Amino acid sequence: MLLTSLLLAAAATAQPAAAPADYNDPQNWLCRPGRDDFCATDLDATIIAPSGKTRIERFKRARSPLVDCFYVYPTVSTDPGANSDLVAGEDERRVVASQFARFGSVCNTFAPLYRQGTLTALRSAMAGRPMEVDRALGYRDVLAAFRHYIRNDNRGRPFVLIGHSQGARMLQELMQSEIDGKPLQGRMLSAMLIGFNLQVPPGRDIGGAFKSVPLCRLSRQTGCVVSYVSFRQDVPPPENSRFGRSEDPGQRIACTNPAALAGGEKAPLDAYLATGGAGFSAVAPPPWIRGGAKIKTPFVKVPGLLSGRCVANRSGSYLEVTVNGTPADSRTDAIVGDVIAGGAVLKEWGLHLIDVSIAQGDLINLVRSQAEAAKRGLRR
Repeated sequence: MLLTSLLLAAAATAQPAAAPADYNDPQNWLCRPGRDDFCATDLDATIIAPSGKTRIERFKRARSPLVDCFYVYPTVSTDPGANSDLVAGEDERRVVASQFARFGSVCNTFAPLYRQGTLTALRSAMAGRPMEVDRALGYRDVLAAFRHYIRNDNRGRPFVLIGHSQGARMLQELMQSEIDGKPLQGRMLSAMLIGFNLQVPPGRDIGGAFKSVPLCRLSRQTGCVVSYVSFRQDVPPPENSRFGRSEDPGQRIACTNPAALAGGEKAPLDAYLATGGAGFSAVAPPPWIRGGAKIKTPFVKVPGLLSGRCVANRSGSYLEVTVNGTPADSRTDAIVGDVIAGGAVLKEWGLHLIDVSIAQGDLINLVRSQAEAAKRGLRR
């Protein structure tokens, strides 16, 4: 789930233009409403209380929602080339389940395939062997998919943009081209550009990346952006951090805490964490309950265990995540989400692998509040 400036630096020299992706072809969509596709997956979660007592939360898909969600996934493809193909596989299925499918409880879900810069290329670049990545190819796909969606599927409904890492970068560019200061901005409930260095001027909620799209500061504010990068409270961004630090001294990295949009003290995070861990770039999680039964659902919720607050200091601007474990709490304190390479934690990545998961419930609740605000506005 990774994309950094290292991958961007491995951009291709001129290459023959690839054929445009055809988004009339249903195979080029991971998720569309009314299909048995990547968003139609098991999303049930086990809620674990501090005592170790559990109960199951069954996922309920919204019926005929009046809001759309359009998702662009992060760097997950392990295809052998520098750019992925348009064939969906286990890599895409896993990230859709962990980051996006749950938004189906509040919106119609749209998620296109695109020819992204691959995890293969990123790893090669990190090892000092850059591959020729066609950066523009993936964006052309995302732009074509979005325009197809607006022209054929949206039908005037409010929409939310959701992206993580490389996907968030794609959406920033798309917003600059198609939405910022243009008529579509009035239809956008919010853009969730997560795990990405979105720039804003210090002390301001507007400017920098966008001319007229502010950061979200109220739960019923619409036409705004949620953006953050996450780090552990006891492992802030190091000097070589890939996230949270702006190279432009006149800008800072945006941080909007989905659990407390106005800012302030730390607030409990409504997390949905994958029972089996954060993927192949992280270690496997320990048992969720010390001495307890094995969890059988694909996701867990641990109310009160995680909290977050936006901080800005010498280390950067980021969402500081605290694990509130106590000896009396029977749940594990070892929440995995760090990037691991050669058995070592790469601190410069922070909690990149679970940026979305740690506040997914809060993000979904925000969409619900914004949808209600838009509905009231349409009635006036």
